[in-house]
Amino acid sequence: MSKTILHKAESRGDANHGWLHSKHTFSFAEYRNPERMHFGVLRVLNDDYVKEGMGFGTHPHDNMEIISIPLEGDLEHKDSMGNVIVIKNGDVQVMSAGTGITHSEYNKNKDKPVKFLQIWVFPNKINVQPRYDQITLNKSDRHNRFQQILSPNADDAGVWIYQEVWFHLGKFDKDFSTEYTFKKSGNGVYAFIIKSDVTIDGTALNERDGLGIWETDKISFKANSQDAEILFMEVPMNVN
Repeated sequence: MSKTILHKAESRGDANHGWLHSKHTFSFAEYRNPERMHFGVLRVLNDDYVKEGMGFGTHPHDNMEIISIPLEGDLEHKDSMGNVIVIKNGDVQVMSAGTGITHSEYNKNKDKPVKFLQIWVFPNKINVQPRYDQITLNKSDRHNRFQQILSPNADDAGVWIYQEVWFHLGKFDKDFSTEYTFKKSGNGVYAFIIKSDVTIDGTALNERDGLGIWETDKISFKANSQDAEILFMEVPMNVN
């Protein structure tokens, strides 16, 4: 029998700094909830809205795998490795912070906000040489299917990180149903509903809800409304 944990959208931490409005699925910064520290190696899932021309100044990271998935607008990234890049919807960015990096992220545009998911994953190797990678996806490849966007393997579809995780994005027509089969035994899946309404393993979910599922090897999925968008994050449940 599988185990589940449901995080409704309205139960997330809410940090409104004016220039930044961030919803925290797990404890982050001033939001501290001992029951919401992580899901397996998934440590941070922030749903960020950044006002026009604003952003995060230069700040450090180390020994964390950091993934950014833009949902709307253009996000300009600069880092201590010399990268100056704009990422937008359809792109996926990863950084292995390793021994230490600094970076900044700003809304490139002065006339519209930027929305993106900021995700942190505990690595399975520490003190690696910092690295950066980014890809532009073919968004049509996720129509009524799960498009792999991240894995542990450099030669597999999507970007890669130092951890046994697989991320998939999907966009589905109303009433479309399918299954997701786990890539690795013992992993769990955290499903985040980007848009619309879906049902996962009998649990009805709405926009920005999250559902963690583990101790199973397969998940049933159905879209309850048109253009339902979802992110599946398959992760190890044990944090070493």
